Amino acid sequence: MGAPPPTSEAVPTTGDPGAGPTGGQSQDGLQAGLKNRHLSMIAIGGVIGAGLFVGSGAGISAAGPGILLSYALTGLLVVLVMRMLGEMAAASPTSGSFSAYADRALGRWAGFTIGWLYWFFWSVVLAVEATAAAAILTGWVPAVPQWAWALLVMVVLTGTNLVSVSSFGEFEFWFAGIKVVAIVVFIVVGALAIFGLPPGDHAVGTANLTGHGGFLPNGPGAILSGMLLVVFSFMGSEIVTLAASESPNPVQAVRKAVNSVIWRIALFYLGSIAVIVTLLPWNDPAVRKSPYVAVLKSLDIPYAGTVMDVVVLTAVLSCLNSGLYTASRMAFSLGERGDAPKSFKKVNKGGVPAVAIWASVAFGFIATVFSYTSKDTVFQFLLNSSGAVALFVWLVICFSQLRMRRVIERETPERLTVRMWLYPWLTYATIGLILFVIGYMFYDPEGREQMVLSVVAAVVVLAIGLVLDRKRPRA
Repeated sequence: MGAPPPTSEAVPTTGDPGAGPTGGQSQDGLQAGLKNRHLSMIAIGGVIGAGLFVGSGAGISAAGPGILLSYALTGLLVVLVMRMLGEMAAASPTSGSFSAYADRALGRWAGFTIGWLYWFFWSVVLAVEATAAAAILTGWVPAVPQWAWALLVMVVLTGTNLVSVSSFGEFEFWFAGIKVVAIVVFIVVGALAIFGLPPGDHAVGTANLTGHGGFLPNGPGAILSGMLLVVFSFMGSEIVTLAASESPNPVQAVRKAVNSVIWRIALFYLGSIAVIVTLLPWNDPAVRKSPYVAVLKSLDIPYAGTVMDVVVLTAVLSCLNSGLYTASRMAFSLGERGDAPKSFKKVNKGGVPAVAIWASVAFGFIATVFSYTSKDTVFQFLLNSSGAVALFVWLVICFSQLRMRRVIERETPERLTVRMWLYPWLTYATIGLILFVIGYMFYDPEGREQMVLSVVAAVVVLAIGLVLDRKRPRA
C-alpha cells in the first residue's frame, strides 16, 4: 500500500512558532511540567547510558584503539539523524516525535509500526535495567533477594512517573547530573595521568594506541564490527524531542538540544574512550570486563570498584526512569492517533498518562520475570527481536524528514528554525550509511540473529498496521 501524499495537516499552521503551551498544559493535553534545567540535563544525560560504562569493553576488545573510529562514525550518524529530527520537532513539537512525523509524512502504517517497535524496545529495556540495578544492589545487600530489588526499583520509579512529569524530570535531573559529573571527572583525571601529572606516574604518550598490534590490530573491518557493538548505546538521544512537548518552550528546548549534540557525543563518548585506550592496552582482560574500573584501579584510585558501581547504578536507574517515561509517552501518542487503546490517551490529575504508564510497566515487569525464569530463551528472544530498532527508527526519521521538509517550506516556512545541513543530499547519504550498517549486520555472524529477529518483529507489526489501516473508515 503506497503512502498518501503529505497534507496541510502535516504541521500546525497557526500560532507563534517560538511560543510554548499555555495554561500549564502541552498541545497534547499533557502537563507542561518540565523546566528548562530538566530538559537540559535530559538532553545531556540522554547520551550517557549504562552501556557506555559496561558495554564499551566489548567494543574495545573487538576493534582495539580503532574503536574511536567506530564511536566517531556512529556519533556522526546520530548527529545527522538528530539534526533531521530536530528540524521536524522544532516545527511541530509532539509527544509522539518521530512516530507522529512518520504518520504524517509516510502514512499511518509507518507511524503505527515504528511507534510500537519503539515502545517494545523501551519496555524490554525496563527489564534489562531493573535486572542490572538489582544485581548491583544484591552485591551490597545480599540478604535481600535479587528479584525483590528489581521489583522495588520498578515500583519506586513507576511512582515518580505517575505523580507528575515534574517528578520524573527532577529524578532525571539528579541522575543525569551524577553521570555527567562522573564522566567529566574521569576525563580530567585520565588526561592528567596521560600527561604524567598526578595521579599518573609518567606520561604514557601513544604507546598503548600503537604498540599492541597497531591502531587497528584486528584490521579495518573491525571498525564496522565495533559500530555494531556501540550503535545501540546511542539510543536515547531522541528522548528530549518527546519530552520537549511537556515544557513551557518546546521549540527552544529542541533547538538547544540539537545544537549541543555534537559536543555531547565528542566529550562523553570519544573523550572517555580515548582516555581508556590511551592509558591501558586494549587487550588487557580487565578492559574488556570493566574498562572504567580498570583505569581507576591502574591509577590507584581508592574504592574504584565501589565508585563505579555507584555510577553504573545511577546510569541504570536513569535509563529505567527515562525508559518508562519514553515508552509511556509513545503509547500515549499511539492512543491519541487511534493506533492503541483509547485509554492510553487518558491523563490523571497530575497530567500524566497513567494507563499508558501502567501498560508499559506491566510489559516491562513480565519481561523482568522472564529475565530470571527464561533468561536464555524467552528473554534472549525479546532482546534480539528489539535489538535493531534503533536503526529502524533512524531510517524512518530520514525518510520522514525528506517529505516533511517540503511541506514545511511550502506551508509554514517560519517554523523552519532548525535546518538539516545540505538538504537533501546529506539526508540521502545518511540513509545510505544506515542501510550499509543494516546490511553488514546481516553479513556479520555476531549481528545476524539480532537483525533477522528484529526484521521479523518489524514485519509482524507492519502487517498488523496495514490490516488495521485497511479497516479504518475512509473520510
